[in-house]
Amino acid sequence: MKSFIPLLALLFFASCFGSKSAVQESPAAAPPFVTWDSQMHELGTVKKGEKREMQYEFTNTSGENIQIDIVDACECTTIEFPRGVIAPGEKGVIQAVFDSSEKEESETITIRIIYTNTTADGFPRIEKLEYHFDLEV
Repeated sequence: MKSFIPLLALLFFASCFGSKSAVQESPAAAPPFVTWDSQMHELGTVKKGEKREMQYEFTNTSGENIQIDIVDACECTTIEFPRGVIAPGEKGVIQAVFDSSEKEESETITIRIIYTNTTADGFPRIEKLEYHFDLEV
């Protein structure tokens, strides 16, 4: 029994450091779908009733044409986004205007972007942008 344990340990280590071909055959990591200049904006202190504008700039790094289908955020945020196809390497801008009129407290707001392009599994491709503000009443 005592000689069995070292043999078992040897087999375990051999399997851990076995063939390198599995690592070499794995596909290269796909480039990011979209590269953002920034996905988060800090607005700092915002007075109730004040409006703030911000831009989220991006580059299509997917290697394929992409198209934004839906951009969704809370009612306090008005959004403009590029319509139509964005070719590989092209840049785009999502513009957002935050209206603090109806807010009662500081918050982080999420903006969701849904693309016409799907993932390899056929699911919608979704990304998030955010901004944060500290409300001054």
